[in-house]
Amino acid sequence: MEKAKISLYQLFVLILLFELGSAILVPLAIDAKQDAWLAILFGMFGGLFLFWVNYRLFLYYPELVPPEYMQKLLGKILGTLLAFSYTIYFMYIAARVLRDFGEMLLTFAYIETPLFIVNALLMLVIIYAVRKGIEVLARTGELFFVFIYFLAITGFILIVFSGLIDLNNLKPILEEGIFPIAKVVYTQTLFVPFGEAIVFSMIFPYVKKGKNGKKVSLFAIALSGINLAITMAINIGVLGVDLTARSQFPLLSTIQSIQVAEFLERLDVFFMISTVICIFFKVSIYFYAAIASTAVIFKIKKTSSLAYPLGMVVLFMSVTIASSYAEHLKEGLQFVTHFLHPFFFVVIPLLLLGIAFFKNRKKSIHQ
Repeated sequence: MEKAKISLYQLFVLILLFELGSAILVPLAIDAKQDAWLAILFGMFGGLFLFWVNYRLFLYYPELVPPEYMQKLLGKILGTLLAFSYTIYFMYIAARVLRDFGEMLLTFAYIETPLFIVNALLMLVIIYAVRKGIEVLARTGELFFVFIYFLAITGFILIVFSGLIDLNNLKPILEEGIFPIAKVVYTQTLFVPFGEAIVFSMIFPYVKKGKNGKKVSLFAIALSGINLAITMAINIGVLGVDLTARSQFPLLSTIQSIQVAEFLERLDVFFMISTVICIFFKVSIYFYAAIASTAVIFKIKKTSSLAYPLGMVVLFMSVTIASSYAEHLKEGLQFVTHFLHPFFFVVIPLLLLGIAFFKNRKKSIHQ
């Protein structure tokens, strides 16, 4: 582990930027139709519980990262295999988010540019940032956090003053009851983006006063859930359910609709800037977790030496995991969220927490 420390505020910023990540890009929870915002909020509450599970594990082993306490709990061989599985998984999800970034830029502005070139440009920046360590990444997050929120508040005000929002598009609430929403929560929003906060278990040992990080982390996840729910409600209010569902990037379509006083328009470039920043942090944190985990498993002291080789793996995965964006989305909705996410985000953490509880029955932990 590198000798680095980040503050509770920096942890809050990283979690918030990570959770927004690519989630602001896609029509999140649109299978719940006009109740998508409700599905996001319910998914957020489930995500808070999953985060609590991982935080309890951290409290049992506050000086260790997951690959280390997995070996303690499951034995060296089984623990190492599980830790390695998480490493591959983090790299795979980083590649998926990087693919989202590339597809967004190709759709928005660089139609003739090869996907590989676009992804490579961002990946090189991510490799550079991750080589500098978690402290530098956290300080960078502090700089961009204020900028992102300024753009978000400005965009919200402009959409309201444009008179684009039709609240009738959000009615009727719970038209088909609670079950369609529960299905979307279980298959989508519980895991993406809220369950993904499991990756921060690799960062907890670096946090100053890490044992006080629970409230800050839960507040960051809750705030991101509220932000995403508001975003989807605005998308549906402006575009309607059908157009939101058909749009690859509904927030982009919403922002392109802004027209104030017949001169303030074409503000989609601000959307692109904020999205690139959020995706940069999401991929960076996944990538950092994969590198840190690899270094622990294979006992590599110079962690930064892994950045370039593993970065190239993530880059090539991002362009080869699917032949088209439609296939990429289908794989994410039908395979990843149904099989991989439940196993890595729910089953394994609960199993590890159960084992840790029985192994530490006589040990008191302070929250």
